[in-house]
Amino acid sequence: MKEIYLNKRKIHICLFMSKTIKMKITSAEFIKSASKIDEFPELNLPEIAFFWRSNVWKSSLINMLTQKKNLAKCSKIPWKTKLFNFFIINGSRIIVDLPWYGYAKVWNNEKKQWLDLIQQFLSTRKNLAKTFLLIDWNITPQKIDLEMIQCFINDEINFSIIITKIDKTNQKTRSKNQKLLKEELDKKWLTNIEIFNVDNLHWKWREELLLFIEWII
Repeated sequence: MKEIYLNKRKIHICLFMSKTIKMKITSAEFIKSASKIDEFPELNLPEIAFFWRSNVWKSSLINMLTQKKNLAKCSKIPWKTKLFNFFIINGSRIIVDLPWYGYAKVWNNEKKQWLDLIQQFLSTRKNLAKTFLLIDWNITPQKIDLEMIQCFINDEINFSIIITKIDKTNQKTRSKNQKLLKEELDKKWLTNIEIFNVDNLHWKWREELLLFIEWII
């Protein structure tokens, strides 16, 4: 597997189980968008959430993961996504596309309202199996990314990290960003967190990520 920094025991378990587990996506459909907790669907199915800062290719990742080109809408305006978007996969699992965070064009009080709602969702959603935090590898780990990691720790949110835009960086940049992120995670005692590399060129990561999702739910 191609994780940068992954618990070895979990790697061995995943590799062993890969012989019997293979998540094949046969259907992926949009359920609804919602802006309030009382609007969220209650389907009693395991959920996976994707949380992202603006412009990290989150919509592209969801579309490639499900192999449905226009399932998640790719807005040309980085701050446009303000809703919780729910998708059902194979009729048995839910992907939740969370509102973005960290874009300068949003007023602080509006951003705080969204973050409070997201925090409530992540802390109380009973069927939420994992939250994936997407980090742009084309730039150094941002302060707000590290703040979100700390919030996850404080609220005991079960999360993993997905590094995007690997194909947009050279080896020097990747090494530098990897070192910076590892240092920050070490400071927070996150030595066993799962980290996945993804890009738009190589598809091996897709099978690894699907295998991991199938394993945890």
